[in-house]
Amino acid sequence: MLKLGLKAPAFSLLSTSGTKIALRDLKGRTVVLYFYPRDNTPGCTTEACDFRDHYAALRKAGVVVLGVSGDSLKSHEGFRKKHDLPFDLLVDEDHAIATKYEAYGEKLMYGKKVQGVIRSTFLIDPDGRLTHIWSPVKVAGHVAAVLEALQARP
Repeated sequence: MLKLGLKAPAFSLLSTSGTKIALRDLKGRTVVLYFYPRDNTPGCTTEACDFRDHYAALRKAGVVVLGVSGDSLKSHEGFRKKHDLPFDLLVDEDHAIATKYEAYGEKLMYGKKVQGVIRSTFLIDPDGRLTHIWSPVKVAGHVAAVLEALQARP
């Protein structure tokens, strides 16, 4: 079970920058890692564009933003280009990393229980520890909550 203050689960995933991005390579940086169900769906597009629209403030706070879903690299590249997303999207086709982050599992969708990605965001400090967990995420106002948590850091 994930808990605040513990080390974030390791990951190394293919990114839209054409390389693999690993958590260990981000040591010394604050990371916003957000899991979303699918590219080009209404809620996921709104969330991604909200991160895009607040990207300058996130960067000013020294944050690396990474979006993760099970979509293919080709899908991510199209989604990123279509919405001018300034941050990398990571490919987790088998949901192995989402599972490690407890962002994949049973959820309600239109009143039915299904297996899928649970919209979740993790704030990881420069030492690789979890400092905030939002799960499940409600899209409206979420990025503002992330910024508020960043501003409240010591």
